[in-house]
Amino acid sequence: MKREKTPSVSLFTLGCKVNQYETQSISEHFADAGYSVVNEGLPADVFVINTCSVTNIADRKSRQMIRRARKLNPDAVIAVTGCYVQTAAEDVIGMEDVDIAAGNNEKSRLVEYVTQFLKKREQAEGAAGKDSRKGPAESHILSFGELTEYEDLGCITAMESRSRAFIKIQDGCDRFCSYCIIPYARGRVRSRQEESILQEASALLDAGYRELVLTGINTALYGADTEGRTDIAGLIQRMESLGGDFRIRLSSLEPNVIDVGVAERLLEREKLCHHMHLAIQSGCDTVLKRMNRRYTVDDYRKIVEALRRGDPEYGITTDIITGFPGETEEEFRTTLETVKEIGFSKVHVFRYSLRGGTVAASRKDQIDGKEKSRRAGILSEEAERAQVAFFRKNMGQVRRVLFETLDAQTGLMEGYTDNYIKVHVPADGLKEVPAEFTEVRLTGLSPDGMRGEIPE
Repeated sequence: MKREKTPSVSLFTLGCKVNQYETQSISEHFADAGYSVVNEGLPADVFVINTCSVTNIADRKSRQMIRRARKLNPDAVIAVTGCYVQTAAEDVIGMEDVDIAAGNNEKSRLVEYVTQFLKKREQAEGAAGKDSRKGPAESHILSFGELTEYEDLGCITAMESRSRAFIKIQDGCDRFCSYCIIPYARGRVRSRQEESILQEASALLDAGYRELVLTGINTALYGADTEGRTDIAGLIQRMESLGGDFRIRLSSLEPNVIDVGVAERLLEREKLCHHMHLAIQSGCDTVLKRMNRRYTVDDYRKIVEALRRGDPEYGITTDIITGFPGETEEEFRTTLETVKEIGFSKVHVFRYSLRGGTVAASRKDQIDGKEKSRRAGILSEEAERAQVAFFRKNMGQVRRVLFETLDAQTGLMEGYTDNYIKVHVPADGLKEVPAEFTEVRLTGLSPDGMRGEIPE
């Protein structure tokens, strides 16, 4: 196939914030190499699919995305990367629609692999007069034991949001929760060099971003793999020395990693948002033990208490799994009581999804699907009551908001407070959102957050 134009590339992302960050970096690598980056869903010469494997459903969605890309352009080069490639290498390599399979820690070389593939195919077509590709996909996949070094993808220069940007600071996890495949997909804990993080943060601030979201597979483990390296609190302290008015947000932390001491150190950081996504997963100790979560509800409670001694309206968001194998009605009711007690600002409710290759998947005491759905519904209602109660506690307060969007139809600007409340404020004739933080008084409830007004 003779190419007389710049090859186009379209990128698809499934899964977490880490994947979103990595896709942005991969996109910039292709652009720097002369490829034309087109929007997701449009036909292209090359499709890069960054997959997820957190559940069996995620695997299925990854396969569906691969088939969708092939339908968009039957002649395209399809490169698949990410966690699904890492956990199901043989399946991915054997898929007829896949041309290149690149595992985790190989994303930085995707442009090289795709460019070489295009050249080889062009040469083969010139000789054979047709597409001569046969057999399995090209494989560039490291084993679990080889995922030992942090793959620095370089510094990104932009994100889809005009005000908020992700910064990946670490990869891997060594906690091995009984329901989770991700440690096998991402490998051991690997931290990014501080100077690389600071360089990227400085460039993003210069580009106008005002919120930097630190993300990783287990963000709180930053620095744990290298003796003498600073931890997450120390990294934030260094980031605060960068000039300008900005704030730092942590995408998620694990209570099996941080403790009260770390929480108190984080409270000392002036630019760190008063919001933490702290995934409890269950509000019952016996379920936590079966999950291999390595903490108790009381341990979790003490972390929250420490944070709210510093700010009574400190926002705590979380994840909770319902219907974990063996979960009794009494254990479920204990989780409900924990939700009432903690006062979460947001609970992401998940029905337990069996994940092949994990300890939990082999248990014989799986919960019926209808029962999992029933419990998820009850928990969601309790979570909504907790959220409304948290919003009411914030009523009348003035907090700094970073606006992100302006809806021309409603005339409302939308943004988030530092403690992660979505706020809607009348734009009052503004054509675009302010580029800086705005003091906003929280005045009432809205369907998905709170209403606010800018004090005179």
